[in-house]
Amino acid sequence: MATKKTGAAGKPTPLDPKVADKLLDLLGTDNEFRRLFKKDPGAALVKAGYKLPKGDAAAAENLQRLHDRLHVEKIAPKAVVQKARQEIKTSLISELAMQPIHLNVPSSAVRRKRS
Repeated sequence: MATKKTGAAGKPTPLDPKVADKLLDLLGTDNEFRRLFKKDPGAALVKAGYKLPKGDAAAAENLQRLHDRLHVEKIAPKAVVQKARQEIKTSLISELAMQPIHLNVPSSAVRRKRS
């Protein structure tokens, strides 16, 4: 579960698969949630089901590490999140680097305007 102790080198523990699924569902469909995620990934994780027991310092520290790892400057379009869903989920629930590259769009990327 998401409240395990942090891993080696200060990496956050992997997310519970249910939390990862909910997070990706919302990132791929919900504009309000996407704004929250960009502003505060930790709050978005809690909204997606991440449990933060009161008074659990280790869980709070893990949530902060997750927040830091998931911070994005410019979030990828919903279609990109949906297309890369399995790759992102694998990163979120495994011992990998926990840096889902498909969520962050480089600042040099051109933003499409709606017609």
